[in-house]
Amino acid sequence: MSASLATVSYIGAIILFILSLGGLSNPESSRRGNLYGMIGMTIAVLATVFGPRVTVAGLPWIIGAMVVGGSIGLYAARKVQMTQMPELVAMMHSLVGLAACLVGFANYIDPMATLNLSGAEKAIHEIEVYVGILIGAVTFSGSLIAFGKLAGKIGGKPLLLPGRHFLNLIGLLVVIVFGWQFLHAETISAGMFALTVMTVIALLFGMHMVLAIGGADMPVVVSMLNSYSGWAAAATGFMLNNDLLIVVGALVGSSGAILSYIMCRAMNRNFISVIAGGFGTGGGKPAQKADGDAQPAGEVVSISAVDTAELLREAKNVIIVPGYGMAVAQAQHTVFEITQVLREKGVNVRFGIHPVAGRMPGHMNVLLAEAKVPYDIVMEMDEINADFPDTDVAIVIGANDIVNPAAQEVPDSPIAGMPVLEVWKAKTSIMMKRSMATGYAGVDNPLFYKENNRMLFGDAKKMLDEVLTALKA
Repeated sequence: MSASLATVSYIGAIILFILSLGGLSNPESSRRGNLYGMIGMTIAVLATVFGPRVTVAGLPWIIGAMVVGGSIGLYAARKVQMTQMPELVAMMHSLVGLAACLVGFANYIDPMATLNLSGAEKAIHEIEVYVGILIGAVTFSGSLIAFGKLAGKIGGKPLLLPGRHFLNLIGLLVVIVFGWQFLHAETISAGMFALTVMTVIALLFGMHMVLAIGGADMPVVVSMLNSYSGWAAAATGFMLNNDLLIVVGALVGSSGAILSYIMCRAMNRNFISVIAGGFGTGGGKPAQKADGDAQPAGEVVSISAVDTAELLREAKNVIIVPGYGMAVAQAQHTVFEITQVLREKGVNVRFGIHPVAGRMPGHMNVLLAEAKVPYDIVMEMDEINADFPDTDVAIVIGANDIVNPAAQEVPDSPIAGMPVLEVWKAKTSIMMKRSMATGYAGVDNPLFYKENNRMLFGDAKKMLDEVLTALKA
C-alpha cells in the first residue's frame, strides 16, 4: 500500500471514529456507533499493517501477534458477563497503558528512531518518549487497582496515607529531576536509568491515586482512566510519528475527560476532590436509623413479593430504578418481562437512570438494552425526577446511594448535595435489597425508614421471579 493510500485510509478511519463517538452518545444510535467504530478500526489496522512502514520481514510477527490478541479478545467477548463489563473496561485501559510504556522503551533504545534527529528535534522526541511512558505507567497501575476494586478483590474504602499529598508532590519533583537527567543523558544506559526510576514512581503514583479514591467515585475513575488511556495512545502516536494514533488518542482522551466532568457533576463533586481522595467505605455495614443515633420517623416495613405484585397491578404509573444489585443478580430479563405484563395491563412503566448507577457510565443502559427494554421508556434522572410525586409505585432494584435522601436532608452527609432520584416522593417506594447494609459508598440511607417505603428483602432475581409469577396469576 502506498503512503498516499495509507493516509487516505487514515482520514477515512478518523471520520468513522468521530461518527462512532456521535452514535454512542444516544442509546438508540449506539449500535450504529459501534459499527462505525469497528469498521474504522478495521481500516486503520489494515492501512497500518500493509502500509509502507511495515517491512515484509516483520509482517509474519505482526500477523501472529494479531491472531493471538484477536483470539483473546474473542474469548473475552464470549465469556465475560455483562455484570463484569466495568472490570473488563478497566483491564483494557491497563493494556493501553502497558502498550504505551513498552512502545516508549522500545522507541528509545531503537537507534533508527533518532537516526536523523539532532538538537531541538531530538529533545522533543525524547520528551515525547518520557511523557508517553509516564502517562502509560500511571494508566497501567491505576487501571489494575481499579480492576481490583471493581471485581471486589480490593475494598472500596479509600486508602488515605498520612501526608499523601506531600508524597505525591515529592514524586512529581523526582520525576521532573530525572526528566532533566534523561534529556541530558549522554549514554543509553544513563537514559534508561532515568526512565526506569520515573516509571517506578509513575506506577506507584497510579496505584496510590486510585487506592485513595472511594468506592462511590468508581464511575468517575473508570471515565478518568478512559481519558488517561486516550492520552497515552496520543503520546504513543507522537513517538511513532503516527497521525492516526495522535488524533484517535486525542478523541478518546478529550471525550473521557468530558465524561469525567459529567460524572462529577452528577455527584456534585469536583474532579480535584475525587483525585485527592473520594468517599466510600466499601459498604457492608448495617444502615443506622436516620440521623446517626436519632430515632427514625417510622420503622422498617418489609413487604412480600405477592404484595409487591398487588401494588404494581393496582398502580397507574410505575418507575423502576435499577442499580448494581440488578446487574449482580442478572435480573434485567425478568424486569423486562414484568414491564411487558404491566404495560399490557395499561400501566405506564418507565425506568429512571442515574448517571452513576452501577460501576461504570451507562452500565444500566447497557443491561436494559441487552434485555430489549424499549429505549423510549428509559429516562435520565433529570427527565424523570419531577414525575415521582405523580408516581404510584417506585421500585428500586439493588440501588442505594443514588436514591439516598440524605443527599438532600443531611447537610453533613458525605453525599450532601449529590443529585439523586427522589423515589421517596412517590406514593409508595419499594427497596429491593438483600439486607439492611449500606451501598458501595458506605453511607447510611434514611429512605429505609420513610413511612411510605417498603423493603423487599432477598436476591433480586428470585424476588422478581416471584413478583412476575404473582402478576401472571
